[in-house]
Amino acid sequence: MTVYFIGAGPGAADLITVRGARTLAACRVCLYAGSLVPRELLAECPPDARLVDTARLNLDEIVAELTRAHAEGHDVARLHSGDPSVFSAVAEQMRRLDAAGVPYEVVPGVPAFAAAAAALKRELTVPTVGQTVILTRIAQRATAMPEGEDLATLGRSGALIVLHLAAGYVDRVVEELLPHYGADCPAAVVAYASRPEELVLRGTLDEIAGKVKDAGVVRTAVIMVGRTLGAEQFRDSHLYSAERDRHTC
Repeated sequence: MTVYFIGAGPGAADLITVRGARTLAACRVCLYAGSLVPRELLAECPPDARLVDTARLNLDEIVAELTRAHAEGHDVARLHSGDPSVFSAVAEQMRRLDAAGVPYEVVPGVPAFAAAAAALKRELTVPTVGQTVILTRIAQRATAMPEGEDLATLGRSGALIVLHLAAGYVDRVVEELLPHYGADCPAAVVAYASRPEELVLRGTLDEIAGKVKDAGVVRTAVIMVGRTLGAEQFRDSHLYSAERDRHTC
């Protein structure tokens, strides 16, 4: 049998992919993070499916549930918020399953930063303004950042920076990025992107921390800093240009 790591999307139940919903509907066992995955998604599971909330389970206990279901001959849906490729903690689960000889597949989902960009009604890559997006986080007590991946270093690029898991440290974010982006650089914070309680905060880098604290945002938020967030005067993309030769490959 197979374990399916399924991206549940950023929060709205209808932002799971068609493939994700179909896979979920075919699995007799579902492990989900109760604090992050919308419970409405569980309605996609078979009526007799065994549902396991992993919010209070450690890694060993989660892997034990996965291997147990495999041994019993059941396909398993492992629901993760957002997309499994970014900040999902699936790598260590995959490593354990490889060691146990349990097959698995990954079903991608809509990442939080994409939902945040949609809420802002912004394309994150704008011609002549910015063509690079950096997805990162900051060092916390739990996990240190690798050498060279601190904000002070990444900020030298001037690229649009998207920070996960950092709303509670917004003062640090501003302090480390100010020297590279400037006080007037556009910044935004989107909390609970795509959910009914979605909150969008916009401003400049020197004022965004105050707005975050005034709104009481401490988690489940994405911070974005970069010039593309405020770009208005930019060249049209070559993709749809009338000057482009559309008769060549």
